[in-house]
Amino acid sequence: MKKNQALIAHLSMFGACAGWGLMAPVGKDAMTHGFDGLSMVTFRVVGACLLFWVASLFAKKEHVPRKDKLMFAGAAVFGLVCNQCCYTMGLSITSPINASIVTTSMPIFAMLLAALILKEPITGKKALGVLMGCSGALILILTSAAHASDKVGDIRGDLLCLFAQFSFALYLSLFNPLIRRYNVFTINKYMFSWATLMLLPFTFSHVREVLGEPIPTRTWWEVAYVVCVGTFFGYILTMIGQRTLRPTVVSVYNYVQPVVSVAASLLMGIGVLKPTHALAVVLVFSGVWLVTKSKSRRDMDKLKQKREE
Repeated sequence: MKKNQALIAHLSMFGACAGWGLMAPVGKDAMTHGFDGLSMVTFRVVGACLLFWVASLFAKKEHVPRKDKLMFAGAAVFGLVCNQCCYTMGLSITSPINASIVTTSMPIFAMLLAALILKEPITGKKALGVLMGCSGALILILTSAAHASDKVGDIRGDLLCLFAQFSFALYLSLFNPLIRRYNVFTINKYMFSWATLMLLPFTFSHVREVLGEPIPTRTWWEVAYVVCVGTFFGYILTMIGQRTLRPTVVSVYNYVQPVVSVAASLLMGIGVLKPTHALAVVLVFSGVWLVTKSKSRRDMDKLKQKREE
């Protein structure tokens, strides 16, 4: 691996995860000053759809068979509609700190689904990691149930954000072969197009009502950040990193999100850091670290082959 290529990959992953970490408090602030969860997710999906179609005009053209175009509809359901709807709606009623901590649980869901769908082995280290991660998530949920505050957390929002991670992990497990066949612009222009067609019939009238009310300029800038940086550039930077770095290295960058989100939330005064948050962070981070460091099915097959030789 060339040094410049590796550096670009690392910077891309750091930029994407830092951007996502900042998106939680920025998006939360926008959803308390003019927007709500439904209008935010509509702008996010439709805005990114337009940006990816424009960008695709300057990218390498790829032939996509009709069958794959239809498969992108299924990918859009789990990778965008359920994922982004649940996360954005969850963020609108819970704290940005809780939402960002929950996002780090995705590798754990990915491991469980890989075991069920791809028959990946579950080692003792993976099992311990899942137990620790689930304990951290449970602490967050119980804390939210006790306080029900948009600064401390809300159990409904935490569960929605948790389901968003499950949905994205399911998308990775079911559609990984499809995603590997095309470049980032081809993938996202079709996925966001399907997501737009699924969302707009149900959200258009609501968004029109929201836009009928006066919205502060600051809120528009925050929405622009969510669409352009948190969605469009975030997806591009992530796929640049994934093409060079190992999956375990990519997953480690998940830890950047809550660090950035917590710092920004406290500075903006829209989040409260409690001791239970710190404990949840330690448990979730440790659980994810154990899951990503454990051996995959391919690693175990290689080790078995070496022993036989």
